[in-house]
Amino acid sequence: MTNGGYAIPAVVVGGGLNGLGVVRSLGQAGIPVTVLDKDPGAPAMRSRFARAIRAGSHGPEKVEGRDLIDTLMDLRSGWDTRPVLFLTQEESVAFVSARRERLGNGYRFTMPTHDTMATLLDKTRFQARAEALGFPLPRSCSLSGLQHLLSARGLRYPCIVKPVTKNPLWGAKFKKAYEVATFAELETLYRTMVEFSSDVIVQEWIKGQDCDVYFCLQYRDRNGQTRASFTGRKIRQWPPMVGGTASCMPAPEAAAVLEELTSRFFDAVGFVGIGSMEYKRDQRDGQFYMVEPTVGRTDYQEEVATLNGDNIVLAAYEAECDLPSRPRAPTGRAPGRIWRDPFGDARSAELQPDHIAPAEARNCEVVDAYWRWNDPGPWIGIKFDAIRNRLRRLTE
Repeated sequence: MTNGGYAIPAVVVGGGLNGLGVVRSLGQAGIPVTVLDKDPGAPAMRSRFARAIRAGSHGPEKVEGRDLIDTLMDLRSGWDTRPVLFLTQEESVAFVSARRERLGNGYRFTMPTHDTMATLLDKTRFQARAEALGFPLPRSCSLSGLQHLLSARGLRYPCIVKPVTKNPLWGAKFKKAYEVATFAELETLYRTMVEFSSDVIVQEWIKGQDCDVYFCLQYRDRNGQTRASFTGRKIRQWPPMVGGTASCMPAPEAAAVLEELTSRFFDAVGFVGIGSMEYKRDQRDGQFYMVEPTVGRTDYQEEVATLNGDNIVLAAYEAECDLPSRPRAPTGRAPGRIWRDPFGDARSAELQPDHIAPAEARNCEVVDAYWRWNDPGPWIGIKFDAIRNRLRRLTE
């Protein structure tokens, strides 16, 4: 360490809200952070806790592919030590995993074998592997063409439909996931999808609300030891019921069960590095069912762990630099702190006026994902962009 901080730099790929949480979690600990994004207006690119580097000049697309690898290797030449690499976008994970030998010579990061990564990034392969190991999952089937539609007839509806792996065509045309009430509704939906992405997974719906979705965030070092773990639950999602996190909070009441399940699964498949598992608690039987893992990158709401005393990305940084672990914060502190994306949360609230948040949330402090007194740039930038866009529309 130097000057009360850390000497080895960190590089964060992706300047979105996920990246902003990582930048703040590292930067406030005194780590020199560089963030990469193609969009100079991305939230993390406006944070005082990082040096912003614009990758490429082709607009606000995500940093991925060969452009990412070349940018990272060019950037690496500016340091006399290997920086710690943090990925925040799913699109970059598989590409980095497949080219780890080249990047590993320039950066510090931990991943399992590429085959393990490929299994966990593919929803069909993950489902099959988890089922074979005896973990609790909802029944599902995979479709890879119209000829396979009939295999979904025997599922219990409603069901949720998601792409097996994310791809740009899907993201441009469709939502993250869809709920279908009947097989006929699935057939109609799938016929519109098959032209753009034929590979989808159809999973039986787990009865519950947004606040029945839980997650366990972890960092596991190269020896498979869990250096940090945090269990939380969502309050709202956007879009409701099938979307990403709009607000979330700690869930110490579920930590013992979900940390054990997550660690046991990651042990079984040999996963190391940054990852998490999402669960949903079925209101019919109270059981937690695995939904999907996030591997090789931080989760969208990763900062909720830092806000509640478990700085997972700092634990990852220390492990990658071969520094001793800091003592883990005590679990079950009260009151907890809620992480909230104000835009997604507000839209979700509009569509769910009768939504009831968990009783524990009433005693929690709400922390805006953008606004911080010690780092106002991201929030100011969003407000400025909104005003500029409004004036542009008025003058068109």
